[in-house]
This record gives sequence, C-alpha cells and structure tokens, in this order.
Amino acid sequence: MASMYGVFHGPQGLKAIAQQVHKKAVLMAKGLEKLGYTIEPENFFDTITVDVGHMQGLIMRAAVAEGVNLRKIGETKIGMSLDERTRPATLEAVWRAFGGKFKVSDFEPSYRLPAALLRKSDYMTHPIFHMNRAESEMTRYIRRLSDRDLALDRAMIPLGSCTMKLNATAEMLPITWPEFSDIHPFVPADQALGYKEMLDDLSAKLCQVTGYDAFSMQPNSGAQGEYAGLLTIRNYHIANGDTHRDVCLIPTSAHGTNPASAQMVGMKVVVVKVRDNGDIDLDDFRAKAEQYAANLSCCMITYPSTHGVFEETAKEICEITHSHGGQVYLDGANMNAMVGLSRPGDIGSDVSHLNLHKTFCIPHGGGGPGMGPIGVKAHLAPYLPGHPEFDGQGLGLQGAVSAAPFGSPSILPISWSYCLMMGGEGLTQATKVAILNANYIAARLKGSYDVLYKSEAGRVAHECIIDTRPLNASAGVTVDDVAKRLIDCGFHAPTMSWPVAGTLMIEPTESETKAEIDRFCDAMLAIREEARDIEEGRSDKLNNPLKNAPHTVEDLVGEWDRPYSREQACFPPGSFRVDKYWSSVNRIDNVYGDRNLVCTCPPLEDYAEAAE
Repeated sequence: MASMYGVFHGPQGLKAIAQQVHKKAVLMAKGLEKLGYTIEPENFFDTITVDVGHMQGLIMRAAVAEGVNLRKIGETKIGMSLDERTRPATLEAVWRAFGGKFKVSDFEPSYRLPAALLRKSDYMTHPIFHMNRAESEMTRYIRRLSDRDLALDRAMIPLGSCTMKLNATAEMLPITWPEFSDIHPFVPADQALGYKEMLDDLSAKLCQVTGYDAFSMQPNSGAQGEYAGLLTIRNYHIANGDTHRDVCLIPTSAHGTNPASAQMVGMKVVVVKVRDNGDIDLDDFRAKAEQYAANLSCCMITYPSTHGVFEETAKEICEITHSHGGQVYLDGANMNAMVGLSRPGDIGSDVSHLNLHKTFCIPHGGGGPGMGPIGVKAHLAPYLPGHPEFDGQGLGLQGAVSAAPFGSPSILPISWSYCLMMGGEGLTQATKVAILNANYIAARLKGSYDVLYKSEAGRVAHECIIDTRPLNASAGVTVDDVAKRLIDCGFHAPTMSWPVAGTLMIEPTESETKAEIDRFCDAMLAIREEARDIEEGRSDKLNNPLKNAPHTVEDLVGEWDRPYSREQACFPPGSFRVDKYWSSVNRIDNVYGDRNLVCTCPPLEDYAEAAE
C-alpha cells in the first residue's frame, strides 16, 4: 500500500501533500500563539507541543467536547499532530478548546521550515513514479503487477510451516470500517469500548482454544511473540528471586527464531539433540535438564514438531522441565494442527505465541501484517507485557514490547470474525481437514517420493517433508529444478530446503479442495517421471524440461531448438490450458547473484560532498 501510494502521487504529489500538512501545522501554531501560548519546538513539520501549565486538564476536556483528542505530555504540556486529512473545522475546534474563537481565514498560510533544511536534490526519479497519474493507468499498472504474481487467487500455495490459506473476504471486510480503522491507539479508553469488547472476547476464545488463562495482544509477529513470551518467563523468575535461572533448552529442530529470541532476552541457549526420526532425543533432553537444573529457566519446543509430526513425548518433556524448576515455551506456529483437537495448556506448556496471521486467517503474504499474541498460564499473567499509557489496565505489569498497547488491533477483526463465523465445530473441522489433506498428499506421492518424517503410525500432522535429494543423486535434478518446474504447472513451490536442505515441506491447509490437491499431486508425479526420463537416458541431463524451467510465452512463440516439445515444456500435467499462469522471466542464476554482489550505493565521495 505504501509503495502504491508513492507510485500514484509521485514526487510532486508527495511534496504537495507535505506542504499542505506543514501549512496546517503553522496555521495551528499561529492561532495558539495569538492566544499567548508558547509553541515547541521552534522548527517543526507536522507536530507541535504547547505549554499550558495548570490548564492542561481543562483544555483536554474541552477538546474532547469539541470532538478532538489531544495528547497529554507530562503535567503541563499538550501535543498535537496534523495530517492531510485535517480540515479547517478541526483547527477551529482546537482553538476553541484553548479559548480562541478564530477562523482559518483569519491567518495567512506560510511555512516555518529553515531554508537550510529544504530539499534541493531530485528524488523518486524512476519513470514509474511519473507515469500513473490517471486512475485508469494506475489500476492497469496494479493489474499488470498482480498478473505476474503466482498468488493464492490463482492456485494453492503449499508453503510448509507458513500456512498460506484462504483469508475470506467476509472476515476482512470489518477492517475497512472506519469504526475500526480510524481509531488512534491512544484514544481514551471510554472512546474504544467496542474495541475492548472485541479484544476481550477474542482473548477469551483464544484461552478456550489453547487452555491458557490470559493473553497479551501486543506482539506484532511470531518472533516478537517468542521474545515477549520469554521475557514473561524471565520476569517471573526474577520476581521469585531466581535471577540466576537463565538457561534455555532448545532442540536442533527448532525454528531459527527460537535461539535468537532466547539470546535477546539474555538467556543462554543449550542445544538438545534430535533423533533420526526428527523427534527430540528424550534421553539427551533429560540429561541436559538435570545438568542445568540449578539455572534452568525454560525449554522451547514446537508442537506439532518442525518436521510436521505430533511428538508423543511432549507431555514428558513438560514434566521434566517443571521438575527442575523451569517453564515450558511451546511454539504455537503449528497451532492450526491443534485447534479443537488438543490444547498446549493441557499438554503442560506455560506459554505459547499464536500466529494469528496463519492459524486465524490474517493474511501474511509479502511480509505482513503479522500478529503473534501470547497466551500464558495464570501464574505468568502478571508478567505479561504492559504499557505506560495504560498503566496495566487490561494488560500485564511489565514493560511494553510494541509501541501500541494492543499491537496491531485494527487487523484483529479478521481473526475475531473467523472464530465467530466458524464456531467451535467449524474450527475443529478445519483442523481435521488440514491434517487429512497433508496425509492425502503423502499417500498419493508414496512410491515416487519419500516422506522424511512420520509418526509411529505412519502419519504426518498438517504438513509433510518430501525428500527430493534422491533425484539429485540419480538424475542431477535439484530441489530448485523441482520448484521451478512447478511454476510451469501453475503452482508456487513448497518451502524449499527447510528444515532439511534439499527437501520440500508441503502444507496444503484446509482451504484446498481435493481437485486442487490432485492437480498438485499430478504435477509432482509428472516431475518424478521427467526425472526418470533423465535416469533412463530418454532426456538429456542438461537440456530438459526440468533444467530449463520455468518456460515463458517467449519460449512458446520463439525459435525452438530443444530436444522436447513446446507442449511438454509449457503445458505439463497440472497446468491449465485456459488461464494458464506464465512466468514473466526464465530462471535466474541465484548462486551467481549471491557470489557477485553489485553495490548500488553512491560512492563515499558523494556523501562527503553532500556533507560539505
């Protein structure tokens, strides 16, 4: 959204908007100065501070009566910011709250920016910021970009551990309502009672789903949820006088963010081994817990495991940790395989984060927005993140981990709506179908690909890891080749080489129909047969559909000198004849790019010249 804002307005438009904002701020300052108030700082863009002395409370109440919220700063000052949506009526309402009866027309617009700070150099010089002024052109530009995307509106995105499932329009509509989207995070509590009802109800539902007693909505991502959860554990130990408890046990199969989060909160990471089948080595875990018992703070486990399996020793791991005075952090990244069937709190965990941007339907393609609220047992609730603006009202007592008291509350209506529309029965059914779909894929691909990790019963959880390394050994076909060939078939590749290098982690989610899953399996089986053609000499090892994928329209209509047909190249099993997805470019050499970096930064001489 931010990039498209820049594309549509361009440098001239953005400058004009900034000039309007600054002029409004100057007008506001002029009116207040006429009333005898001192404005800080001397130079400003859109934000000013006014010293009002003992009149602070009176003025702020008067402003609320005028329909305006001002910000309390200390005991004697008031702050305010203006933007492009501020109207003359708002300026006049603020002046009235300060005791002035002015009109905007009483003042001459002007600037107060120091000449030395005015930008003279060009910016946003790329043609794209100058060619989409008409809304029709802008709409077509966005459409052209979206046509290049292989997104969920075209096909299944089977990214393992990322849960790219349907984000229903009905769930997302409420975030467009001004009642949710136009409320500032720091409005007085009595102006956000509807938000409070939603937050309280969503928290209660998440407690019911997880078996925890309290939730904090502050964390803005899963990683930040880990950080907040570990801080909660750390603060709990400190409050109990156990300041020395700083050891965190983490298995080698954990998400990479786990050890990073532990380091960030000042814990010492002790690595626990993993067995050949992907499960945590219980003997090694028990030995490490005993070895570090005196200083054990917590352990971090993922359930279902990072390998997509329900580990049967999870309860025992929790019991071992508790017996040595530690707490259990259960990573909730895979909660979409548990909702309605099992609860982390019942397993024995003390704290978990939930990826609302995965399990509870907030979209997270393109890097955000994310939400990673943490649920805790009652004994940890006082140590949840708090916020100075709220003084613990509805929050914990510890320091904030986000700038806003409730993280990114404007996107929470998505998860709330999802829970309300699905109900308990629907949420449970979604979990069952997600697990069913993953096991169906594992069963259909059996014999062509090995599933790397399974339970004792031969099942997977909500995702499965397909081993493509044998294809590299027998035919020189790498995991990259498989991923690029899937583009020809009209699919985004599964998660590549994580958590095991040279493999594909596949997660179909509950959103996909059997027809779409069969289309994906048909594509994977056809890729296996193309690899077999290489193994048995029917295809050239270097010049074949797998090595040359993805194929473009240019390949289809241009000269053709390859030893396989255009049809095999461009319309493999799984691809659509009508509405086929076409990659806009052929394969690039990722390794070359990694090893031959090109710096686009200006030379240091330019910085020196600018400084002078």
